[in-house]
Amino acid sequence: MADPTEIYTSPHVLEYPYARSTGPIIGAFLTALRDGKIVGVKGSKGRVIVPPTEYDPDTAEETSGIVDVGPGGVIETWAWVDTPRFDAPLDTPFAWALIRLDGADTAMLHVVAAPTSDVVVTGTRVTAEFRPAAERVGSMHDLRCFVLEGK
Repeated sequence: MADPTEIYTSPHVLEYPYARSTGPIIGAFLTALRDGKIVGVKGSKGRVIVPPTEYDPDTAEETSGIVDVGPGGVIETWAWVDTPRFDAPLDTPFAWALIRLDGADTAMLHVVAAPTSDVVVTGTRVTAEFRPAAERVGSMHDLRCFVLEGK
């Protein structure tokens, strides 16, 4: 019987090398990041989707109503990166995590900066850390990472 505490690892490269134009929904999201905030959008049944999409993923109806969320939230699940690649968002070990921000009904994938994998736990509260205002340009990189609250 396998040890239930054993952590399985696998080398894997995940990339999405594409570009797209922004519309009013994604544009509002990127502008909010530039301003040091995170926003979502209301789906067709009132749930708040983050990051925002133009269409509700459940019903395919148009979304509307930009909603402020976060900056704090809860880790729903995560994966530890022991050896970051050259193009990783951080140059030290970190976690990729699905984070459900306060006020959101969906989780957002982003980076959690943590000293070791031992302190990253599902249910842990984190908060957004933005780049300095003078460096923000309206991109996902404006949101540097999430950090553990109270640590």
